Amino acid sequence: MENLREEDLLFAKHNIRTDLALESHQAVIEREGPPELPGVKVHTEKEPGITITRIVVENDLGAQMMGKAPGNYSTIESTGLREHNRDLHERIAQLLAKEIEWFFEQSEVGAEDPVLVVGLGNWNATPDSLGPKALDNLMVTRHLLEMSPPELRQGLRPVAAIAPGVLGLTGIETGEIIMGVVDRMGAKAVICIDALASRSVDRLCSTIQISDTGIHPGAGVGNRRLAINKETLGIPVIALGVPTVVHAVTIVSDALNLLETGGEGQNPSMETSPGRTKFNIDPKALMSGEPTSPAAPPPLDRRQLISQVLDPYFSSMIVTPKEIDLLIDEVVDVITGALNTAFHEGVSYDEVFKYLS
Repeated sequence: MENLREEDLLFAKHNIRTDLALESHQAVIEREGPPELPGVKVHTEKEPGITITRIVVENDLGAQMMGKAPGNYSTIESTGLREHNRDLHERIAQLLAKEIEWFFEQSEVGAEDPVLVVGLGNWNATPDSLGPKALDNLMVTRHLLEMSPPELRQGLRPVAAIAPGVLGLTGIETGEIIMGVVDRMGAKAVICIDALASRSVDRLCSTIQISDTGIHPGAGVGNRRLAINKETLGIPVIALGVPTVVHAVTIVSDALNLLETGGEGQNPSMETSPGRTKFNIDPKALMSGEPTSPAAPPPLDRRQLISQVLDPYFSSMIVTPKEIDLLIDEVVDVITGALNTAFHEGVSYDEVFKYLS
């Protein structure tokens, strides 16, 4: 256990896989009960239709509890991200821009320091295309500013962008490509944009997470690659991600949670015996491991039950909404608008959103 990474510790202890620090924190609180976790600070702000949660994992103890590396995590949640609501999207983009600017300040990235934006993911797979799509409307300026005198730059930062693809397409580790580009162009910071995995269907394409702990491409779907962080690159790495997929195991686990509650939340018109679901299953006996009758075999524990239901292939299944292409387009506009505003002091919110669909 000592050699496991933080995310692997969380999975081994609670059978949970998620890229979101907010979900990790909630899951540990639900299972272990304490209102606060040692080494973890949480602050939440709300405004109409938007919730911002900032989590600081202060030390290794907090990292082991959370399953997340020590550092800062900010999460912006809004169901309006899944809707074509221009006004709300602009408000979210403004808040996201302020969070990115705060991370720049904490990482001591100067206003004119060159930045490399990396769109992680596979553009051929829609749920994984968030990163490459986010580069389409990005204000890339490095090649222009190198040929312009300082007095004509007017608050623009040197920004370069790359979509390196995935190992299966290029045969090269994404981290290796980024290392080479960073070394060649002299970037002072890297922004990685990537699709994430959630443990809640409600958070798909409605949540944006920013962190300064870097990223492990493919970790959310069990395909961890070379880390992209300050330790490997030598410069600050800010990860920006949106959950676009959820594990099938998670959906089954949520269904079992309903069994545990005896069918709470189901249609009131369903006729069930007290303490039993409409399937006539005693959830307490199922989850405790006690037989439901003297002749009945002992039931399986939750992990065995899920594995038996989903094997041989479905246990590794990743699920995404059928309208994922439209949802990603909505989120991409918000991310691009926020990045353009945070990168360039001479660009206003109104100017940025004029050029976004």
